Amino acid sequence: MTFSTIEEAIALTSSTEYGLALGILGDVGLAMQLAEAIPSGIVHCNEQTVADEANALFGGVGSSGTGSRFGGAQANIEAFTETQWLTVRAEIAPYPF
Repeated sequence: MTFSTIEEAIALTSSTEYGLALGILGDVGLAMQLAEAIPSGIVHCNEQTVADEANALFGGVGSSGTGSRFGGAQANIEAFTETQWLTVRAEIAPYPF
């Protein structure tokens, strides 16, 4: 999808039931504002989303994730909280790696 304004990008990404991983390239200050505004379990600033660690236990937000919200008292804690992974680089990472 394309967007014309930051506000439109926030609206587009917030309108889905999913929120597993988000990658933002550009100014770190603006990326931090977007990370706060967009529901997502992982946020990478100036880094790739394929660097996610499969052994990092979290459920994302909304309908995303590994199902960590189900299965007992420990999982219920996840039902009432959100974990967000944030990766920040001062400059956009060089690709391909």
